[in-house]
Amino acid sequence: MASYRSVTVYCSSSDKIDDVFTDAAKQLGQIFSENHVQLVNGGGRVGLMGVMARSVHEHGGRVVGVIPHALKNLEGIAYSESDELILTDTMRERKRIMFERSDGYVAMAGGYGTLEEFLEVLTLKKLGYHDKNIVLLNTAGFYDELIGFFRKMTDAGFAKDPAEKYFQMVDKAEDVLPALDLRN
Repeated sequence: MASYRSVTVYCSSSDKIDDVFTDAAKQLGQIFSENHVQLVNGGGRVGLMGVMARSVHEHGGRVVGVIPHALKNLEGIAYSESDELILTDTMRERKRIMFERSDGYVAMAGGYGTLEEFLEVLTLKKLGYHDKNIVLLNTAGFYDELIGFFRKMTDAGFAKDPAEKYFQMVDKAEDVLPALDLRN
């Protein structure tokens, strides 16, 4: 069996999104599988989480899902096909496990939770709690306004360093793994 690196992907749990985003999730899932990168995600079967997990499995890869009991108990929410499904009591515990089980982090398009998770790993890196690579997948310019806001924060003196010092931003799924640079 091949040796796997693990990457946490934060992304949408909504199914009401444009195909450009689901296509990126399918492609990234395939890329992970072909390169022996184990997906660590929030354990959901819905939205981009589910799309990417299914793609990883369709191409022979591994999925580790981490989901709180409360979400698992909702009808059809958990991706029970995960190679490893870790149940937690709280969202905080979920995020801790996803953080600890990963060699790097990717944020795809998503909502409030995705943004919160991305900002947490970004802040932890800035504060020196980890040195793992972070990639923001900016499919169809989804995060353009966020990048503009980050620059406004820096220009106004609220952030010492530009946010891009702590992560790589790419526009295409095929650029994620080179940006993560999982060698060593």
